[in-house]
This record gives sequence, C-alpha cells and structure tokens, in this order.
Amino acid sequence: MGKREFINGNNAVAYGVKLARAEIVAAYPITPQTKIVEQISEFISNGEMNAEFIKVESEHTAMSACYAASCTGARTFTATSSQGLLYMFEMMQFTSGQRRPVVMANVNRAISPPWTIWLDHQDSISTRDAGWIQIYVESAQEALDTTIQCFKVAENKEVLTPVMICLDAFVLSHTEELVDIPEQAEIDRFLPPFEPDYKVDVNRPLTIAAGTAPNLYMEFRFTQQQGMLKAINLWKKADEEFGRLVGRSYGGVVENYKCSDADVILVTMGSLSSTAKDVVDSLREQGTRAGLAKLRLYRPFPEKEIFDALKSAKAIGVVDRSLSFGFEGSVFSDVKAALYNNNCCIPGVNFIVGLGGRDVTADDLKKMYDKLQYIQKNGKAEQTVEFIGLRWSE
Repeated sequence: MGKREFINGNNAVAYGVKLARAEIVAAYPITPQTKIVEQISEFISNGEMNAEFIKVESEHTAMSACYAASCTGARTFTATSSQGLLYMFEMMQFTSGQRRPVVMANVNRAISPPWTIWLDHQDSISTRDAGWIQIYVESAQEALDTTIQCFKVAENKEVLTPVMICLDAFVLSHTEELVDIPEQAEIDRFLPPFEPDYKVDVNRPLTIAAGTAPNLYMEFRFTQQQGMLKAINLWKKADEEFGRLVGRSYGGVVENYKCSDADVILVTMGSLSSTAKDVVDSLREQGTRAGLAKLRLYRPFPEKEIFDALKSAKAIGVVDRSLSFGFEGSVFSDVKAALYNNNCCIPGVNFIVGLGGRDVTADDLKKMYDKLQYIQKNGKAEQTVEFIGLRWSE
C-alpha cells in the first residue's frame, strides 16, 4: 500500500516523475506549471530522487537539454505552459523526428495577447502536428498515474515517441485533492529502466540527426507515423496493466461514460469531464438518455474508439477549449473525420467554451445537452459551431 496525501495536480505530476525514476529534468519556470519543477528540485535536493536538475535560461534550451540527455539513454522530463510551449516548438519537432521519448507536462494556459495566465487548450492544440503523443487528464490522481504511464508508452521500442501530458491550469494544477501515491516497488514492476538500442557512447561512436535527401526523407516520416499509431493499443495495454497493479485505470484512450444506450453524447477533454459526468447523472434521473465520451488520447487520434463510443447516438456535441481560427474547433474536426471514415453520419455541433479561463458551469453543459436533444428531434443542427458564454452585454 502507498500513502494518501492532499496534493494538487502539479505536485501529483512531480510525484509521478519521481516514481518513474526520471534521471534528467531540465526546466524553466512559467506560471502555472512552476510548482512541478520546484517540487522535483526539492525531491532531488533532499535525496529522495536520484536525478540531475538542469536550470536553463529558456524553454527552448530546456527541450534542447532533454533531447540531448535522451540521446545518451537517460530518462528525461520537463514541464511548461502556454508561451513557453510555443518557444519550444522548434526543438519539439527535433525531438519527435529523432524519436526521443522525452516526457513533458504542459499545464494548459491560454495564449497571449491579450495577456493571461488562465486556462484553455490553445497552447497544446497548436502543437498537435509536432509529432508528440498528447494525453489529457481529468484529475490530480489521473495526472500522477498517467505521468508514469507516459514513460511506459514513450519508451516502448515500437513507439519511441515523446509524450505530452496536459492538465488544466489552476482547476487541476493548483487545486488539492486526496491522491493515492503508489509504492516505489509497485512502479518499478510496471516501469523497467530505459534501455535504448542506440545512444551516444564515447566507446561506440555514431551520428545522431544526420541529414537526408528526398530519396529517404518520406521513409523517416512514414516510420514516425507508424510508431505514433502503435501507441494507441500500447496505451490501452499500459492502462490495463497499471489498473491490475494499483487498482486504478481510466478507460484506455477514450472513457465511455454511459454511452452504450445514449441518444445524446458530449465529447470532452480534461477537467471539464468531471462536471459533465454530474450533468449526465442528473439528466439520466430526469429520463434523458445522455452520455459522455471523455477523449483522453488526442494524438494519435483514437479513431476506432471514438467511433465505437458515438456510433449509436442520435446527436453529438464536441466541446473544444480552443479554436482553429477561420473554421472550427480542432477536436470537432477530428471527431467528424473519425465518423466519416467509418461511414457514419450523426448530426452534431461544436461548442467553443471556456477560452481564456472563462468558467464552464453545469448550467452551460445542461444547455448543450438541451441543444443536442433539439437536434435529435429535428434531425439536423441549425449551426455547426456555437460559442457558449459570450458576454457582449458586459
């Protein structure tokens, strides 16, 4: 048995990194993730964690250091948010293209300007095509457990792809809850040491990140794509194995909450899923067959799993906490594509919510389900994109 503590999501990620026995942590502070790396530095300084902490002058350098450390065969970690994530973007591409299994926590924070420190998903969604696995968590407990699983999947030799775990600013990062912290021995059984086939070694010289010509470049990208796609099933297996070990699992890549007989289903990511589940329960008590599909793994996109969750619905809504300007929310586009690829056409609407930290209430979610019931009754959506909670009168 482990121990139970009241900790916030940032602390939970730090405990996950400690239990995973990360060896190199490079980071630059930025609100609201700073406490993650501060907590890790405390673990290292007081001897609880056998690792090296590299203090750098920028997020770009933090990712550069993690990339280089991973090339030597070290298990590496960093954390960032918002503008810091964007500053890393060049080295994110370098890290994924070279198949380095770095794990990074991104505490989701809206992009400036206007200047803000509050929550939305625009930062991580803006990097969706950088070749990183992305997974979104609902609670501090899920953040701790998923951080450990990130290393398990990233370092699998069929995947070898960096992973970004995303947790919502302040709602998770700074809010305390009771969290079970597993025993180190349990995690050691789950997560073996990182032993790559190829690494920088003065006794075995090799070239890392050599240039290539057009006759080979596409093959590099093809193998990178295959590694990403293999992560879907491997993530489900990791979640199941972790569940057998500590008694907690999270539905693999998509958590289906009362979807099997649901007429109207919302798709959500992150902490908003908790409130949405309460709304589903309330609607069920009133006779409405509502369901929730919590999308955990966003990249690679779990096409089959999201189709299976939604295929019997009469109307669907996709909740995006970001916007692909000039079109719609990116998650909505991906969900529609998954249904189309499986010859499924369900009327639906994209709800753009909570940008810049605006609260999304149970009443807001109830209105979304009401809209889906209207669509179910009429067979189509009058408009496909709706902004929820606009306050022009203020």
